[in-house]
Amino acid sequence: MKLWGGRFRKDENKLMEEFNSSFSIDKRLINVDIQTSIAHVSMLIETNIIQKNDGISIIEGLKKIKNDIYNEILKVDGDYEDVHSFLEATLIKYIGEVGKKLHTARSRNDLIATDMKLYTKTETSYLILHLKELKTVLVNVAEENKKVILPGYTHLQRAQVVTFKHHLLAYTKMLSRDIQRLENALILLNESPLGAGALAGTTHDIDRNMTSKQLGFDKPNENFLDSVSDRDYLIEITSCMSIVMMHLSRLSEELILWNCKEFDFIEIDDAYSTGSSIMPQKKNPDAAELIRGRTGIVYGSLTGLLTIMKSLPLAYNKDMQEDKKFFFDSIDTTIDCIRIMTNMVQTLKVKSENMKKSVKKGFLNATDLADYLVRKGVHFRDAHAIVGEIVIECENNDVTIQDISLERLKKFSEVIEEDVYGEIDEHKTLKKGNKKYML
Repeated sequence: MKLWGGRFRKDENKLMEEFNSSFSIDKRLINVDIQTSIAHVSMLIETNIIQKNDGISIIEGLKKIKNDIYNEILKVDGDYEDVHSFLEATLIKYIGEVGKKLHTARSRNDLIATDMKLYTKTETSYLILHLKELKTVLVNVAEENKKVILPGYTHLQRAQVVTFKHHLLAYTKMLSRDIQRLENALILLNESPLGAGALAGTTHDIDRNMTSKQLGFDKPNENFLDSVSDRDYLIEITSCMSIVMMHLSRLSEELILWNCKEFDFIEIDDAYSTGSSIMPQKKNPDAAELIRGRTGIVYGSLTGLLTIMKSLPLAYNKDMQEDKKFFFDSIDTTIDCIRIMTNMVQTLKVKSENMKKSVKKGFLNATDLADYLVRKGVHFRDAHAIVGEIVIECENNDVTIQDISLERLKKFSEVIEEDVYGEIDEHKTLKKGNKKYML
C-alpha cells in the first residue's frame, strides 16, 4: 500500500520502489508513530473533524497494533514504503475502511518530523542517563584509589605528579559538559511540528496546542515551513555525541597506553579483552580500541547530516529521508560505547606500585625545585636554568634529583639548603596549595 498514487498513470519502477523505500530503517519509529497518531486522532475527535465513534475505533486499533507488536503477534516488516505506510495499511486490516481517516489533516512531512523529535527526545534522555552512570563509576573508581599517585604527562612526556583520582576526575568534568550540552539541545528541540501539514498547515480547524501538550512538547512550532524542514536538532545532538565520543576516545587511548607493558599502570579485565589467533601470550585491549575506532562512525554521521542539509531549499526534500540512518547509527554507537566504557572502568585493576615507581623517574619534581629556588629569592627564569643544569647532571650520572648530595646541589646554587629534600618529595605538591584539588 502507498499513501499516494492517484495522479500517476503507471506503476513505480521496481528498482525505484526499492530505492525509495525507507521502511527497513524507519520501522524502529513504529511506537512513536503510533503515539503521534493517537494524539492526532484524539485532537480530530475533540475538534469534530471526525466522528467520535470513528476516532475511538482508530485509537483502539492503534493500541491493538502496539500491543500485538510488543507481544510479537505482529511483525513490523513487509513490502512497505515507510513506517507510516505500514501503520496505516495494518490499521485498515485491523478495523476496516474507517482506518483510512487516520491521515486526515496531516502530512507525512509533519508526521515524520514529529516522530523523529519524539524518538530523539527519548533516546537522548537514555544517552544522558548512561553518561551519568559512567560519571558515577569514574568518581567511585577515583575515590577508591585516591591515594595513588602517577606521572601527569604533557607531549606524552612525564611532567608533574598527579593523583590517579585527579586524573580520572578530569573525565567527569568532560562528561558534565557533555550532559549539559545534550540537556540544552533537548530544550531547543521541544517544539511540536504536528499540524504543519506538508508545508502550509491545513484547512481543517485543528488544535495544535492540544497535540503539542499531549505529546509532551512545550508548544507548537509557529512556522510551518521550519516545522517540516528543521533537522537542526539531529545535527546538534549528533555534534554533541561527536564530542562525547571524542572524550571516550581520549580515555580509551589512555587506558590502552596504561594497559601496555611499557606503562603497566592498569590491567583491563579479561571480559573486555580478546586474544590473538597466533600469539598465545596476547591479551589485547579491544574494547578500548573499538570505542576509539567507532568514534569515526559518529564523526562520519555528523558530516553526512550536514552534507544532506546543505543547500536544501524550503521546505521538505526527499534528501531528508536519509537523516535517519546517520542519526540511528550515531545514537546506537554512542550508547553502546558508553556502556562498554562504564563496565571496563568499573573492572579495572589499578597497579598503584607501578605508578609510584614511574613517578621516581622523569624528574617530575623539577618544577618543585624551581619553585623552591624562587622562594629563596632566585628569579624564576634563573631558577629554570639552574634546575635544567641539575637535570643534565642527573642524566649524566643516571640518578634522580633526590639522589644528589647537598654539597653537589650547592654547586649549582648557594641558596639550596638541607630543607630542599622535603620540598622535592613527590608528595609535597599534593600537600600544599593544591591539596583541595588534587587529593
